[in-house]
Amino acid sequence: MPDPTVDFGYQTVPEHEKARRVAEVFHSVADRYDVMNDFMSLGLHRLWKHFMAGQAALRPGMRCLDIAGGTGDIARLLADGVGATGEVWLTDINGSMLAVGRDRMLDEGRLLPCAQCDAERLPFPADCFDRVTVAFGLRNMTHKDVALREMLRVLKPGGKLLVLEFSRVARPLAPLYDLYSFQVLPRMGQLVAKDAASYRYLAESIRVHPDQETLKAMLEQAGFSRVDYFNLSLGVVALHTGYKL
Repeated sequence: MPDPTVDFGYQTVPEHEKARRVAEVFHSVADRYDVMNDFMSLGLHRLWKHFMAGQAALRPGMRCLDIAGGTGDIARLLADGVGATGEVWLTDINGSMLAVGRDRMLDEGRLLPCAQCDAERLPFPADCFDRVTVAFGLRNMTHKDVALREMLRVLKPGGKLLVLEFSRVARPLAPLYDLYSFQVLPRMGQLVAKDAASYRYLAESIRVHPDQETLKAMLEQAGFSRVDYFNLSLGVVALHTGYKL
């Protein structure tokens, strides 16, 4: 029986190859990832992430898990919210990205626990965290439904999931957004990160990622309740939230 296939941007690849290919993308761009985020979003990614942290409604002493946390932007915001009595785990499947985030935290004097792990097989017990976050990572996961069920499993009853991800832009903006994504972004990637192909994959991966309503339905099918989403920057990005009963 042939291997199942999945999307890797606009390509179709054997299911077992996607994780390796995604890893290659992020190994390639890890050192310049934050610089490119600032360039390609004109700094808006920082506002999106602050909005996400605000919607987390953090309190001192909470336990949080940041999945696909990469260079640590979200983990830092979560740590500020839960204070010295709380706990924030910074995790990522990609060792290069996690190393950048870990080193940045150490440079800032933050001693956050870190773990290199797969979101589809989280190494944490059930009912463990008050908040689970994933920013710009879900679209790269091979089995999004499996990952979402894992996120539900590790949340405590009453806990909240927050998923920040590129989404479907408002229709009038689509032509300009396509021009930027497929013409400007790869050139910017080549100039700043010396890697046009990875940023071409980024543009393609956004287009094949579920839109707002589809992702909302996926969270509900995974078992989350009170699922909602917020469109940011005319739908360039959406923040989905859901709770574990």
